[in-house]
Amino acid sequence: MRQPIGRRGLLRGIGAGVLGSALTRGSAGAAPMPPPGVDSPLIFHSPKVEPFVDELPRLPVVRGDRLDLVASSTTHRFHRDLPESPALGYNGMSYLGPTVEHPAGRPLRVRFTNRMGAHPFAADMDTSLHGVSERFRTEPPASLHLHGGVTPPDSDGHPEQLVFPGGGIDHDFPLAQDPGHLWYHDHAMGITRTNVYAGLAGMFLLRDEFDSGQPGNPLGLPAGEFEIPLVLQEKLFTADGRQSIRSTFIVPEGGWEGGAVGDIGLVNGKIWPRLPVARGLYRFRVLNAASFSVWNLFFGNRMRFWVIGNEHGLLDAPVPVEQLRLAPGERVDILVDFSGLAPGESVELCNDEAPVFQAAILGEVAMPVFCRFSAEDRRGFTGPVPERLRGGTGRPAPLPALDTPTVIRDVTVSQPYELRNPPAIMSLNNITFASPDIEMPKQGTVEQWNIINVTPDPHPIHLHLVTFRILGRAPLRTLEYQLAHPQPPVGVKWAPSPRDFLAGTMLAPQPWEAGWKDIVRVDGGTVTSIIVRFPTAEELGFDPDATFPRLGAAPVAHGPHDHSGTHAAHGAESTVLQGYVWHCHVLDHEDHDMMLKYRVVR
Repeated sequence: MRQPIGRRGLLRGIGAGVLGSALTRGSAGAAPMPPPGVDSPLIFHSPKVEPFVDELPRLPVVRGDRLDLVASSTTHRFHRDLPESPALGYNGMSYLGPTVEHPAGRPLRVRFTNRMGAHPFAADMDTSLHGVSERFRTEPPASLHLHGGVTPPDSDGHPEQLVFPGGGIDHDFPLAQDPGHLWYHDHAMGITRTNVYAGLAGMFLLRDEFDSGQPGNPLGLPAGEFEIPLVLQEKLFTADGRQSIRSTFIVPEGGWEGGAVGDIGLVNGKIWPRLPVARGLYRFRVLNAASFSVWNLFFGNRMRFWVIGNEHGLLDAPVPVEQLRLAPGERVDILVDFSGLAPGESVELCNDEAPVFQAAILGEVAMPVFCRFSAEDRRGFTGPVPERLRGGTGRPAPLPALDTPTVIRDVTVSQPYELRNPPAIMSLNNITFASPDIEMPKQGTVEQWNIINVTPDPHPIHLHLVTFRILGRAPLRTLEYQLAHPQPPVGVKWAPSPRDFLAGTMLAPQPWEAGWKDIVRVDGGTVTSIIVRFPTAEELGFDPDATFPRLGAAPVAHGPHDHSGTHAAHGAESTVLQGYVWHCHVLDHEDHDMMLKYRVVR
């Protein structure tokens, strides 16, 4: 029987003697750095650079009903003391893309164009993964996905809808949905991790009359200079200052890795930047754009802040917290009050989430800090934290009660392994992307998805097209569950009911997770349940099950990592695509092979 383990599980013994993950926490005025101690010889390490010397970049904003997004090859300086590094960016930016602001309910047409040259991580592409060819190294394809968009299937950025250099495609986004915090990023099959890590990501804010983003908005929220998107990432850099996607020499160059903790923090494309702040209230739109890590975010002085929204709009009322866990792909809308800092005093945004065991055994440690906020001698936004955000005159309607599901659907997250390097295979339902045995929920149906994670690690699971609410998380007697239901070889669907193997009662989501979401953190050894309604074609104004022509089919090499046995040979690829995908948003996992198709049928 295949056993579920994390990445590089067969290599545990190699690193057992080189742990030593002392974590530091920031405090007001302190300058936390990566933990001291002996660097693990099993992993690569970034060069030491001084933190808080570069100012936090303000991302440019674009608006309009017709926009162009152009992906290009660039070079980017991540830190004052590092040279320019090969990267990717949108619309002439050397890294990342502009923030798109748009009114909810107003259609948007985006012309996406690929003008990339040879890929910055050409040597790191694994051509044994599904869909990846040698051509991708010098002519890398791209696929634009509006993450969180309620979008027709032909405009959703399907991972097999590839746009090669010199090509383009029009995307129609109806945006007939609630205001919220979306983002856009690349979604090309098998190379999402390399494209996004290289820079292809950007913010997308949907506005309405209540959350206008303008000073004097009805909800009394900070706006203008006091509302700032924060794109959080972690990275590794080579000795000569180039961004690197490799973490260990154990996996050879050109081989897929299961993900790695970075040792340097980035915000808006700068290493450990500083932001001068007025002494008052700020609104930060925070995105975990990392490839791998869940973070436990807090301020170094442990000051309180307030969560006011999830991915798809505001909560009923602000939720005071001192810390929160944020998984890759998740967004959170927070208010932070800097009025308690004296002029010249500073505080850092920190993280103390320990790496998963399979990373820690190699010597990886938590990346402890992202940026510093330094108080200026001026007053900022002096309005109070609102008591209510929804319900009543001048506010949007309260969040509704959770719908009652009529269908219960069990799905699994597992990491079976084989005797190869690296050993882990990432899997949903124990099948691969090429499998035809997919989920097919009916339009107009409310379903409860029980996401059963038999791995020890957290996985952020994202469903395209739909939004949902978290019902709760229940502990699972994982070993008993697997012994009672032995996991078959990869390629055979495996999603037995967890009902008789729960280790305790379901815990409700944290109060700050109570809003509408499109991605959920599924902790190791748990069953995470979500309530999702699959909309009808009439409600959407488009058919979510429509077929659409395939673009950019490329020769596909299938090597030792191809476990499906069902991949089409070159020349036999389908000329049409259909439906959406759901996947883990750890990008390395998504690429191999923790992503499946699904259809919303009549």
